[in-house]
Amino acid sequence: MILLQFTTRKIVPQVGNWLKQSSKLLMTQTEMIRQSSDLAEFREVFAKAKHITIITGAGASAESGVPTFRGAGGFWRKWQAQDLATPEAFSRNPSRVWEFYHYRRELMLSKQPNPAHAAIADCEARLSKQGRKVVVITQNIDELHKRAGSKDIHEIHGSLFKTRCTSCKNVAENYKSPICPALAGKGAPDPDTEDARIPVENLPRCKESGCSGLLRPHVVWFGETLDSDILLEVDKELEICDLCLLVGTSSIVYPAALFAPQVAARGVPVAEFNTQVTKATTQFRFYFKGPCGTTLPPALARHESEANF
Repeated sequence: MILLQFTTRKIVPQVGNWLKQSSKLLMTQTEMIRQSSDLAEFREVFAKAKHITIITGAGASAESGVPTFRGAGGFWRKWQAQDLATPEAFSRNPSRVWEFYHYRRELMLSKQPNPAHAAIADCEARLSKQGRKVVVITQNIDELHKRAGSKDIHEIHGSLFKTRCTSCKNVAENYKSPICPALAGKGAPDPDTEDARIPVENLPRCKESGCSGLLRPHVVWFGETLDSDILLEVDKELEICDLCLLVGTSSIVYPAALFAPQVAARGVPVAEFNTQVTKATTQFRFYFKGPCGTTLPPALARHESEANF
């Protein structure tokens, strides 16, 4: 239940020091881990696992052409995501924030799941027939896991394709393109693009009877608290899984940066699939470097010990 002490989404730039401090509480067994990039060794562990938790971050969707809005070049106009994905930014300029999310929604409608998403969904479907379980915990809001066919998904940061009313709090799926007429053709990411300055009454509005309140994206913004019910479910998964995969995560967005270390602290094998090492990498038993769409499919493919269903 340690992660439930940390419920607010934030970026932790000094995550290296923070993880070292946290490791005194969480990590006693992991200090002795011998790290491996041996796929055959991982496959033997995978073949025996009955309850697999897969934690995914922005890197899992990168090969689908989804921008991360982080690091060099990670800008929409002149802002990064953490400049716009806050309650304060929405309060100051709801038109600009809705342009940003409209751009992301429209972009995502043109993208497709990549081989990493497909490998996870195929693995879940296959192992479920064997009485084994695969659960996805994703930081991503793009719904690519859902579109790939994954069923057991915990979207800890919400979804681009859900809205929440700022007045009545109703949450609803919304796949309209554009989400409202005033946003049609808006949201261009070029740095020299002027804000549309859409009047607030023309931004997406609630359709519930008698409401018509301003809608916001149903996503967890920086500084906001994650849904406690989802966190309870996540914590439950982290406590019972017997294998954990960490796929395309930076390990700097918190509290998600705690998830895999919490599993490793129980002595459960954790395998990281990433294009680069993070401050948390040395705490895990396996590390596979490279694009997730290349490294993950062979790791999750049918093992020779599996029965054919």
